[in-house]
Amino acid sequence: MNPTTDDLADLAFWTQPPQVRLAAFARLRELPEPRFFAERRVPLLRSGTGFHALVRHADVVEASRRPTVFSSEPSVSSPQPPGWVRHVFGEAMVDMDDPRHARLRRIVARAFTPRMLAKTEEDLRRTAAEIVDDVLARRPRDFVAAVAARLPIAVICDMMGIPGELRSEVHRHVDTSTEYSGVRSDVLRALRMGVRNASALMSLQRLVIRLGRRRRDEPSDDLVSALVHANVDGERLTARELGSFFTLLLVAGNETTRNAIAHGLHLLSVHPEQRELLLSDYDRHIPTAVEEIVRHATPIMQFRRTVTEDCDLNGHAFRRGDRVALLYVSANRDGSVFTAPDAFDITRSPNPHVGFGGPGPHFCLGAHLARREITVIFRELFTRLPGIRAVGEPEHPPSNFDNGVRRLGFDF
Repeated sequence: MNPTTDDLADLAFWTQPPQVRLAAFARLRELPEPRFFAERRVPLLRSGTGFHALVRHADVVEASRRPTVFSSEPSVSSPQPPGWVRHVFGEAMVDMDDPRHARLRRIVARAFTPRMLAKTEEDLRRTAAEIVDDVLARRPRDFVAAVAARLPIAVICDMMGIPGELRSEVHRHVDTSTEYSGVRSDVLRALRMGVRNASALMSLQRLVIRLGRRRRDEPSDDLVSALVHANVDGERLTARELGSFFTLLLVAGNETTRNAIAHGLHLLSVHPEQRELLLSDYDRHIPTAVEEIVRHATPIMQFRRTVTEDCDLNGHAFRRGDRVALLYVSANRDGSVFTAPDAFDITRSPNPHVGFGGPGPHFCLGAHLARREITVIFRELFTRLPGIRAVGEPEHPPSNFDNGVRRLGFDF
């Protein structure tokens, strides 16, 4: 195999056109067992051992269903951050196993009351309308900056009760914190961006921890108030846990949804027959269209797991300490599960994609919100800007983690 074509540990692989990468995944799915990819060591970061690539849908699903064997600890990302990062920032829920993960999920789930969800829906519709108002007034040319990046972060800030005067600061820190994701070719640049990323995350945590202290004494109708007052079997979120949850929402939730929205407009523009079908009966087709956008785009392309004991996975032997990569981007194109897997079909059903993660305790907590955001923004766009379409190809940042869209031209 050509290492610049099929080596998943090489940045060159992830900078190739999507169709080239998809062809490589197809070749990897035909191998008799998951291939091992060696990773070079990055100074100051826990990396350099390598991983086994789980590229088949069945393997990704099965590993997801066995979280005690395929552990999210110490980290689902690569490079694995050093221990001081966990000490300073606390641990994100995605990097935890039960019972710690279950405890946090219970507390967070308790805060999402029916009243909170109803308010979120109202805020979402209002924000979508304001975004389209602004598009009509300013006629911007970058869909990501004008629409896709604005909606999810505004909704999260509304949910959390972030005051208006702090939102520009939140936007700035989120943009900085998502600059570094996945493999990098230049070690010094990776370290420099890692420092910027850490600084931005620290600023976000400090911001919400200060707000949490205020909400303890002066509760309001927002998620921060609900979280700091939530009491599940005598347990509450600590200040650091609140900060970690906030940054997870802002970075993971925001990045995933904004990329799905951007990919969605591009897909509906280059497949006009699918766009026409969607608009012929929006309420009927939008639920399956959202699932197909997420499957086809796969905004989060992979997560890592650590094997906790010698085991067998669908006939493949793994040893304790092995690292595996759950390649959602490959599993979502597995021809043994999806008919015509490379086709974009908004009527696809069933659609057992793993775009929100595989089954099990780590299935995306924000999946419902992401679906609602995509549904509401496209309804607003196609109702008020019926001629809206992507112009040109999306610009992708180099990453082996986010299937990001940095810029997407559009017109209406």
